[in-house]
Amino acid sequence: MAGRETVLYYSPNKDAKVRKVKSVLVRLGIQIKNISEEQFGEQVGTLAGLDDFAGKQPEEAGLSELAGKQQKEAGKYETSNAGAAVISEELLVLCNFTEAGLDRLLRELRKSNASVALKAVLTETNCAWNFYELYREVRREHESMSRR
Repeated sequence: MAGRETVLYYSPNKDAKVRKVKSVLVRLGIQIKNISEEQFGEQVGTLAGLDDFAGKQPEEAGLSELAGKQQKEAGKYETSNAGAAVISEELLVLCNFTEAGLDRLLRELRKSNASVALKAVLTETNCAWNFYELYREVRREHESMSRR
């Protein structure tokens, strides 16, 4: 999954914090791919620009039957009264980062008072999940870690 450092970024807000986050990303030369509500059902790998996942079902992308079942289940997500999926928090998905690059980004976000609570690194496993399923998993992990 080598390539340019890229962040998939979703925020339900359009406020000063979003501008701070994007400012840090631009200053560090990190590509930003803004995610919209319409993209919640798309595979994270596809959103990140991985050709191997563009338009493929999980089984076609070389994933196990179990991963394929999880992907299909991921399409069933919480919705608002209008029927649209709901993500009420910011989420950063970090793609193609080295450990040093990741440390640098997190340090700069903290220094700029632009930290984002929900973050994930793109992996061979989660690249086949849809964006909403990744959010649900990151949210669950964050809640679990916060309770400790």
